[in-house]
Amino acid sequence: MEALEKFQKDKFDLILLDLMLPKMDGFGVCEMIRRESHVPVLMLTALDSEEEQLRGFQMEIDDYVTKPFSMPILLQKIRAILRRTGRGADDKQRLHYRDLTLDLDGMEAMLAGRPLDLTTREFELLQALISSPGRVFTREVLLAKLWGYDFFGDERVVDCHIKNLRHKLGTGYIETVRGRGYRAAKENL
Repeated sequence: MEALEKFQKDKFDLILLDLMLPKMDGFGVCEMIRRESHVPVLMLTALDSEEEQLRGFQMEIDDYVTKPFSMPILLQKIRAILRRTGRGADDKQRLHYRDLTLDLDGMEAMLAGRPLDLTTREFELLQALISSPGRVFTREVLLAKLWGYDFFGDERVVDCHIKNLRHKLGTGYIETVRGRGYRAAKENL
């Protein structure tokens, strides 16, 4: 049930789904997923009968792997599904945080599906913060990380960029930790 709640809130590239679950079997979960999404589903289960496999494929799963399985083979199957569906990070590296997506290769940011016009420094600052949600970054750490150790100037330049980011993102993404610095809020808060 917790996984279904997370599926409702977040976007996933692939679902690895067991059939034998405590409150609802994997077929029920798959049915609920398919009502809303065509995200790739790979069933991973000890049930190896032809009947279960056919039922899974009739529910439009992408692959069916039975236990015991080889981890290297499973990883290759996942890579193949992601490559085939165009969802993998092989071609583009992306960073996701709530409804914000950063394309690290293209230096582009999207908020709830709309592009954000960020400067290079704003993009780098946002990337640093959302790479570690909950971690507090002091101004000094951010200056050293983004501007370099040999930066000469006012450390309040960080505050200016944070202010601009908050204006572009809206509230709830970047928190001030009084007397310490800034952080992206933990996602589960």
